Amino acid sequence: MSCTDPIADMLTVIRNGLLAAKNQVDLPHSRIKEGIAKILHAEGFIGDISILDTKPAKTLRVKLKYGQNGEPVIHEITRISTGGRRVYAGRSQLRPIIRGFGISVVSTSQGILSDRDCRKRKLGGEVLCSVK
Repeated sequence: MSCTDPIADMLTVIRNGLLAAKNQVDLPHSRIKEGIAKILHAEGFIGDISILDTKPAKTLRVKLKYGQNGEPVIHEITRISTGGRRVYAGRSQLRPIIRGFGISVVSTSQGILSDRDCRKRKLGGEVLCSVK
């Protein structure tokens, strides 16, 4: 499977898995995808993540999370910075999403962080995606 934007493909696979009410989805592994998945797991939007040592390349397995009535925890997940339009934000431009119930995932010089961590560390960077 060849793709021009692997992060957008990851978000689409997660979105489609939630719409199909799947328990887990499998993605081709990369360090950026793993970093995004770790942020989503730490913020409580997805369940466990695991890296499977498959051939010819590793696979990232993401367990999806649902509420008590079966509704998905992630209501909206969108790609902000694309291949043709990079979006950068300084530390003062990173505002809470839905009063702190949503997050932005930001690629910084210290790795991939949530907007909350960026504000604590006083960092800015490329805004990869937002989750509500």
